[in-house]
Amino acid sequence: MDKTSMRETPEELKELQALLETSLSRSTSHLRSIVTENTLTAEQVTRILTGMCTLALSTVTAKGEPRISGVDGHFLHGTWLFGTARDAAKARHLAARPAVSAAHLRGEDLGVFTHGTVEILNPRHGEPSADWPYLRTYLKDFYGDDSFDWDNDVVYYRLRPHWMTAYAPGADKLIAESRP
Repeated sequence: MDKTSMRETPEELKELQALLETSLSRSTSHLRSIVTENTLTAEQVTRILTGMCTLALSTVTAKGEPRISGVDGHFLHGTWLFGTARDAAKARHLAARPAVSAAHLRGEDLGVFTHGTVEILNPRHGEPSADWPYLRTYLKDFYGDDSFDWDNDVVYYRLRPHWMTAYAPGADKLIAESRP
């Protein structure tokens, strides 16, 4: 699968752009002073965030304690997708408390910060999301069809952002590097 082909529809790009603009306008003056001159557009975000992007994912325990871990993130259709083992601690956290924060950083060249709520794409019991067959095909193409038992071993989530900002001082360089 061509890792640079944009999968976002014009409507998804419009929604992502509105989210980026609204998020920045609701941010503190401190954050705006850092990122405003180097904020990415929705189209730039989708061109840069191709393939697998390691995310630092923050969940919360039952005691309200934060936990952070790494996950393979895939930015598709204006949202992050990621998975974990069904018996992982983060899967228990997400089942009980679906609010998360995620960050994708590439040194000082790129920072994408997202807050939102997750939804399970392939629940063990119950109906998968309507787009799970398409997303599973994408993931199998990326990881290999026989990497694990796609129905029983792993659970995949979509992070629906309610706040997101993307910062890159050299966006053109990052876009050029993401091309095959």
